[in-house]
Amino acid sequence: MTFLFIGFIFIPVGLVTLRASHSVVEIVERYDIGCVPEPFRINKVSYIQDDSIPKNCSFSFKVPKYMKAPIYIYYQLDNYYQNHRRYVKSRSDKQLLHGQNQHGISSCQPVEVNNDRPIIPCGLIAWSLFNDTFTFIRNRAELKVNRKNIAWKSDREHKFGKNVYPFNFQNGTLIGGGKLNPRIPLSDQEDLIVWMRTSALPSFRKLYGRIEKDLDVDDVVVVHLMNNYNTYSFGGKKKLVLSTTSWLGGKNDFLGLAYVFIGSSSVTIAVVFTLLHLLSQRH
Repeated sequence: MTFLFIGFIFIPVGLVTLRASHSVVEIVERYDIGCVPEPFRINKVSYIQDDSIPKNCSFSFKVPKYMKAPIYIYYQLDNYYQNHRRYVKSRSDKQLLHGQNQHGISSCQPVEVNNDRPIIPCGLIAWSLFNDTFTFIRNRAELKVNRKNIAWKSDREHKFGKNVYPFNFQNGTLIGGGKLNPRIPLSDQEDLIVWMRTSALPSFRKLYGRIEKDLDVDDVVVVHLMNNYNTYSFGGKKKLVLSTTSWLGGKNDFLGLAYVFIGSSSVTIAVVFTLLHLLSQRH
């Protein structure tokens, strides 16, 4: 009875969860290869490291289904190990919250000091900040992207200081990713806050912004982007993702499939036990 009860509960829940996941409309476009000019596709690293080569790029896509606002914009990176032990440790939470501290940034090695002055924010995570940018055009009009409140409220208020400003950042000989406005406190640098919450898996998405207008079926959206971020050195991939949400969140079939699998397994076990009981009754 217990196995049957579990099956009758889990299977409907799993089917409802799968239906919610499938109701999410998602568009995924890889752009790291297509945005490299033909002459440089043999040596993509030289292309991305040469500042004299324009990094602007454009592509378009057609909306397959009606997408109700808000439409969430993510950038997806593959084969990027943010969970590497040295990478994860290369930060100073005290500095992010309280500011300059020459004695508390040893964990930021090898990006803690430049010209005998501390780097704020220090460490490899901040140094490798993602810096591709995107502009969206529909019917020759720009779709405005809301880039406010893309980071967790708890991170903004409790992990990044309101009186801590970028200092001596990306001033060394080896430039990592994006730069920061030295006149804006870290608590308002939401791109940085999103990036600093490291991923546990080598393929991950991070929120870039929101389009707060509906997109209709067969709308053609043109994307103008700056292909600045170097994933070519380690064989990474870059993708742009546009997604709606359901009451369960974004598109993810894992939870629904898990419920259905557990429920089906429970029903199967219940049937097997019932047959064994009927076939081997004691006389």
